[in-house]
Amino acid sequence: MKTLTPLMRAVVVHGPDDVRVDERARPTPGAGEVLLAVEWGGICGSDIAYWKKGASGTASLAHPLVLGHEFAGRIAALGDQVTGLDVGQAVTVHPARPVGDGVLPERIAGRTNLYPRVRYFGSAAFDPHTDGGFSEYRTVDADQIRPLPAGVTTEQGALAEPLAVALHAVGRVPELRGRTVLVNGCGPIGSLVVAAARYRGAGRVIAADLSSSSLAVARAMGAAETRDLSAGQVLPEDVDVVFEASGAPAALGPVLRATARGGTLVQVGNLPGTAVAAALGDLVTREITWIGSYRFVEEIDDALRALGDGLDVSPLITHRFPLERAEEALAVAADPGSGSSKVMLRLGSVRTP
Repeated sequence: MKTLTPLMRAVVVHGPDDVRVDERARPTPGAGEVLLAVEWGGICGSDIAYWKKGASGTASLAHPLVLGHEFAGRIAALGDQVTGLDVGQAVTVHPARPVGDGVLPERIAGRTNLYPRVRYFGSAAFDPHTDGGFSEYRTVDADQIRPLPAGVTTEQGALAEPLAVALHAVGRVPELRGRTVLVNGCGPIGSLVVAAARYRGAGRVIAADLSSSSLAVARAMGAAETRDLSAGQVLPEDVDVVFEASGAPAALGPVLRATARGGTLVQVGNLPGTAVAAALGDLVTREITWIGSYRFVEEIDDALRALGDGLDVSPLITHRFPLERAEEALAVAADPGSGSSKVMLRLGSVRTP
């Protein structure tokens, strides 16, 4: 009698405006791997880009791709040679894996986010692509597994990855304690930067955006003051530390002007890879230190500690959808008029801790 291979469902993008819930064979863990029963996933801008354009940044689809790099669940099975983890344990995942010998120049030693070739869950940067975690099950290398602290739900754990991005950005400034901070752009990452800055001891956080709903989330995440740029309000002046999280070239001029003389501007939002018009004169005349921030190194561990300490990320979550409504979830996340911040997918049955 022939044994049937167990199947699972996965959110798969096949091309621009073509996302499907496909059936795929349920994977089995090999040596050094863990089988994760995925419970929650958070939709990111790159997921939307693959769905809308068939590409994210310089990475273009050559084959169907399972979306998702923000996800968490419980261990369903352990492969051979895996120790220190248990079936049923609630975990999330570090989604990056450097490709190559891992050696970096001494000046950036340890900064693995700057490694020239990195496989990332839910990315088409390589061929074959690296499938993501928007599926009912996913095998993961055991050393990419991160156990959740006691009391942290898998829904919260799925937000550890974007929180790690925010903590990395905040960590690019040596000392925030007591300082005034401006965050321009209050999408999910910007609002998490607000929370991360407060968690790291910033004295006063001001948030600015064109969307009143995004500003409401930023306030709930710890902003003491907000500026609604769509209503004619302007950015404050002479702010010590500024985080630019919108990625809009048109914002650069006003953001540089808002930064105090001798202050620091951290660029968190991804800027276009093509030529753009931007007013940058204040970078020189105000002697501003302009720092880039890209993904994270091991700050996902810091993110889990922060969640365990009680950092509340729940105001970020505005919508929840089941797996079978993935296309609707992506549409809500992509629609500026929906009032969405972080849109979550329930990918499997969720157990109470």
